This record gives sequence, structure tokens and C-alpha cells, in this order.
Amino acid sequence: QVQLVESGGGLVQPGGSLRLSCTASGIIFSINDMGWYRQAPGKQRELVADITSSGLTTYADSVKGRFTIARDNAKRTVSLQMNSLKPEDTAVYYCHANIVSRGFLVDSWGQGTQVTVSS
Repeated sequence: QVQLVESGGGLVQPGGSLRLSCTASGIIFSINDMGWYRQAPGKQRELVADITSSGLTTYADSVKGRFTIARDNAKRTVSLQMNSLKPEDTAVYYCHANIVSRGFLVDSWGQGTQVTVSS
């Protein structure tokens, strides 16, 4: 069994910053891609940023230049530094990872953390 636990959401004013963190635990052989998705009310879940095990990154166009994803393979963590936040960034943010556990590739999701950008 594997688990992703997120932290770091909250309320911030427009233009402010937040940092999200996510830690993987359980019986883990290896972790492939790790990333962050978000889902705003009434909208579909969308990719925010993704990082491969070798450090290659992908960002949604809407967050390029404002958000930075990073991972620590030894600690099994992925983080998302969010700067210059806008009201349209308000959403529940979910950590995601493709984890190899007990010979299986497990598509793992965190429980979600609320990010609200409002004055």
C-alpha cells in the first residue's frame, strides 16, 4: 500500500506565494513521474506541473514563470512553489505519483489541499 500526504494549502492574497509539499510512503520500489493537479469548482481536474524521476519538468501554460515544481528522490517528496498567485489559481490541489510497489505500477493520488487566492 502506498500513500501520498499533502500539506501547505491555505488562503493567500493575490500576488502572494504558497508552497505545497507532498510525501510518498509505504512499500515503494521506485517512483516515476510526480506532479500536481488542480480542480476548481465546476471544472475538470487539470495538470499543473509534472516532474520525471530525472528532473524533467512540464508546466501548464497558465502557471509557467510563476510556479516551480521540485522533487527530492531520497525523501520521496515533491513540492510546488507558487508565486504571483491569482484568483484563478483557486482550486483543490492534488499530488499525484506513478509508484512501483510490489511489482505493480500504482497510480497514486493525495487527498487534496485547498488553495484560495482572494483579497
